[in-house]
Amino acid sequence: MTKNFLHKVKIYYEDTDSGGVVYYANYLKFLERARSEIIYTLGLTNKKLLNDYNTLIIVKSCNIKYKKPAKFEDVLTINSRLILISKVSFTMEQIIKRDNETISDAEVVLVTVNNQGKPVKIPEVLLKSFEKII
Repeated sequence: MTKNFLHKVKIYYEDTDSGGVVYYANYLKFLERARSEIIYTLGLTNKKLLNDYNTLIIVKSCNIKYKKPAKFEDVLTINSRLILISKVSFTMEQIIKRDNETISDAEVVLVTVNNQGKPVKIPEVLLKSFEKII
């Protein structure tokens, strides 16, 4: 069973429109923050992956479903888990909840590339970290 990573986000005024509802593109920022926190939890950073392994992690695709709106001062929990790993990519399921209610879910495919944007194998250090959580 894959380990679930939880990341909390509080909704500030800057995240919302004039009606106090979160602007749809901000959900993508929240998902990105949660994925970055996973990398930190694994003892790595995106900067270290770039500097030491010439590897960047980029989004290839994101299928997101908006079910209910998040609003000003809500506290959201993003539940992230790995669902698939290949040589150069991995897929994550990310669910955004307010209390126990799912308000959005996404499936995000991420690819590892070098600093010229060419696909590269996932670095061994990252693969080994992933093996610990799958």
